[in-house]
Amino acid sequence: MARKEKVTRVIDGDTFRTAKRSRAVRLANVDVPETGTPGAAVAKKKLERLIKGKEVSIETVARDSYGRSVAVVKVGRKSINKAMRPNRKKRRIV
Repeated sequence: MARKEKVTRVIDGDTFRTAKRSRAVRLANVDVPETGTPGAAVAKKKLERLIKGKEVSIETVARDSYGRSVAVVKVGRKSINKAMRPNRKKRRIV
């Protein structure tokens, strides 16, 4: 069952925090550049534009080795997971 929560901080291009959770949430099936590598800042800014300060629907599908929720995330009906997947033709976050 999905939970609605407000995003308080975007950590990187696939991880964020909400007001209700003690641990971060990771987007399921999204692989963006890690912090400090080329493209990481672009991915973070894109995720911030999509979710920062907004109420999102979070459906946890797994837990990672750090105990974070790995989730399918939506704003309204828009899939944030899909929006953050790199464009296959260009191989980058747009």
